[in-house]
Amino acid sequence: MPDSCFYYVHDPMCSWCWGHRPVWDQFENALTSLVKVQLLVGGLAPDSDEPMPEQQRETIAGYWRKIQSLLGTEFNYDFWTQNTPRRSTYPACRSVIAARWQDAEKDMIHAIQEAYYLRAFNPSDIDTHLTLAAELGLDENKFMSDVRSDELQSEFERELYMARSLPIQGFPSMVLLHNGSAHPILLDYKDYSSALAQVKEIMKP
Repeated sequence: MPDSCFYYVHDPMCSWCWGHRPVWDQFENALTSLVKVQLLVGGLAPDSDEPMPEQQRETIAGYWRKIQSLLGTEFNYDFWTQNTPRRSTYPACRSVIAARWQDAEKDMIHAIQEAYYLRAFNPSDIDTHLTLAAELGLDENKFMSDVRSDELQSEFERELYMARSLPIQGFPSMVLLHNGSAHPILLDYKDYSSALAQVKEIMKP
């Protein structure tokens, strides 16, 4: 059997990833019998303590409205009045890796998305992630120690490098590595059947 891996490149604070989540969950279930699936955090925006400029807030809120209109995805717009938003997704990415080290990667991704888009929590704040870790029943001391560790930062940097070495066009993106070649996979926000057919075709003996 040739070495193959399906990469899903995402960011826990990416609104299009939130919009894609229902279809991705179904697609991932369909893939598990075919190929190993690996999630990669792509790092949408680096660490920053600077408040998001008003124009950027309006732009991102506009993305939310577009996604809601196209896909019916739910968003809680109270986020914009109850927080001081920052364009900083690296903390959320690190928290996903820390949760992965406690076998709770997908749980943390979902928790961050729901905290951000439904509960109006600030997902750039480590306090939010610690709250979520507690809600998920993780070892909070280990979680915080890992998030701040050089080991996790090295893993995060390795993952960013890996994501950026793949033939992707933003987040989310899907790539099948098969027989030494990287194949971009069609991403449809409403239906995964074409993507599944593409994967099966590439992996045909």
